[in-house]
Amino acid sequence: MFTPAASYRFGPFVLDASAYRLVRGAEPLALSPKALDLLFLFAGRPGALFTKDAILAELWPDVAVTDNALTQVVSEVRQALGDLPSAPRYVETVPRRGYRFVADVDRLEASVVPGAEGAAEPAAAPRRVIVVLPFANLTNDRELAWLSAGLAETITNALRAVRDVRVVDRQPATAGGAAGATGVDVAISGGFQRASGKLRVTAEAVNPATREALAQARADGVVEDVFRIQDAIVTDLVRDLQLRVTPAAEARLHARETASLEAYRALTEGRLKLETLDPSLVAAAMADFERARALDPSYALAFVGLAHARFWQFQATRAANRPDRNALAEAIAHARQAVDLDPELAEGHAALAFFLASAERPREAVAAGRVATALEPANWRHQFRLGIAAWGDERLACLEAVIRVYPQMAHAHFARAMVDVARGHLADARVKLERASAETTARAAEDRFPAAGLDWLLGLIHLAGGDGSSAEAAFERELARPGRGLFAAEFAMDAWSGWGYARLAAGDAASAAEKFTRALERFPGHAKSLVGLAEARRRQGRSSEARDADARATTAIAELREGDRPAEAAMATACHHAIAGRVADAIETLDDLLTAAPPGPAGWTIPIEPFAAPLKAHRGFARTLSRLGERAR
Repeated sequence: MFTPAASYRFGPFVLDASAYRLVRGAEPLALSPKALDLLFLFAGRPGALFTKDAILAELWPDVAVTDNALTQVVSEVRQALGDLPSAPRYVETVPRRGYRFVADVDRLEASVVPGAEGAAEPAAAPRRVIVVLPFANLTNDRELAWLSAGLAETITNALRAVRDVRVVDRQPATAGGAAGATGVDVAISGGFQRASGKLRVTAEAVNPATREALAQARADGVVEDVFRIQDAIVTDLVRDLQLRVTPAAEARLHARETASLEAYRALTEGRLKLETLDPSLVAAAMADFERARALDPSYALAFVGLAHARFWQFQATRAANRPDRNALAEAIAHARQAVDLDPELAEGHAALAFFLASAERPREAVAAGRVATALEPANWRHQFRLGIAAWGDERLACLEAVIRVYPQMAHAHFARAMVDVARGHLADARVKLERASAETTARAAEDRFPAAGLDWLLGLIHLAGGDGSSAEAAFERELARPGRGLFAAEFAMDAWSGWGYARLAAGDAASAAEKFTRALERFPGHAKSLVGLAEARRRQGRSSEARDADARATTAIAELREGDRPAEAAMATACHHAIAGRVADAIETLDDLLTAAPPGPAGWTIPIEPFAAPLKAHRGFARTLSRLGERAR
């Protein structure tokens, strides 16, 4: 067990050994024991280089843990200190070596440590985790259906202003189910009904483990009084739950982004349409956001909603050779308008990070994501979007934070495994994906976010390891998942294509051709499926059909370049070379991709690409994999 040697002061912080806590001014900051241990280790030797191995030996003696555990703790320390990896004031990353504490540190005697009088004070209590469930429409009033999500969303956002709690995003689950999934301490649920022109809202907070009632709230008024009713509910819950509210938090508790009830309703209805993940409702959601903007031109969240709707239109074309880049540009423009209207709107910065990442502008994306997490560090959605924008250790730290709070978020598991694949840690990725796949399959009916892609990726990992039967079983599971959401068709195509390459590896050209044909039914211009189909037809002796598929593949690769998808074009070109036996050309193409691509996940699938199997015997390919792994640090 690590034992602090002394107490220290650096910047506005005091690291108090007697009370085993970090204090800023008079306010203790909630940190995990390992984060505190790391801070004491750093502060005891400011300026010294601590290798990862040295830190692991000090903090986890005789316990086998991965680098991810350390990355997670470093990220927690940085968030508590308000530090940025790109401009460190406290914790500096030394690439490929470790970390250094760069702040000036004063060692303190116990007598000058704030609050250190007599016996040590207990460490700050861990923050309670609260989940807010959708409110029940008790009279099935269709005109008020939007309030089910609207009330829950407003209460969730209000409670995030309280420092000593962590609020989980609204979930469509029972209180007990939410607790089992996320380790919830308090579940808030409620209902509303309209009678004789009056609206009544009730709420209850319970301990999900014991079903003990912790707080109750009720408020009445006319429908036009919804904002006042919500404020009353929040006030009662905060009081009964005995939450500690600072003056600054008190102001944020009852803050609202618009004074227009109709604008608020339009925004909520638009969000609910997007949450269905039904592409056919995106245009209607956009109309809702446009209505909200027209009702209140200064409503920043309406611009965020418009940005998301346009981004979804882009995402629906993402797998096409010529995606709708205009939709992406408009999404970015709307998000910028939102942050111009409200520079402290974390949701706007987080959305901008997400969109800029898709535009392959990683530096701007990460900067926006860091602003969002600095403004609202406990919001898992902002951590997720920063994780998608970032790469390497920062991505892993963000996504681990998401999974701790919201393990149902399937794409967080997928995006975390991407880093493991790029680093060549295929066994780690496989274990994580198998666990996530099993859990999401069991919860498929209630998951808010479908688990599309998990089994496709797992299948490619099995195939790269030579386990064709497990790979094909994974592809079959991917295709059996509910076909809803924007990415369902894309990952179904990927699964059929992966299955086709598995059959090629097994020597079954006829079955491979059938699988590739099924992939191309989804996306007729998918270059790697066309390359695979050409090879399958060649092995079948159907030369004319092989030449036709090959020509279509060449056209598809040219379309990828014209559609501003250089990474995808390079991967498809490498596939074309490799299948044709041009191993050196394939490796050179991959090397050129890694040289030209901006920091980020470009080429992350190289270690598990089916076409890469013949490249593994070539000495130059090991260097390619090493470069890819270095990019993922």
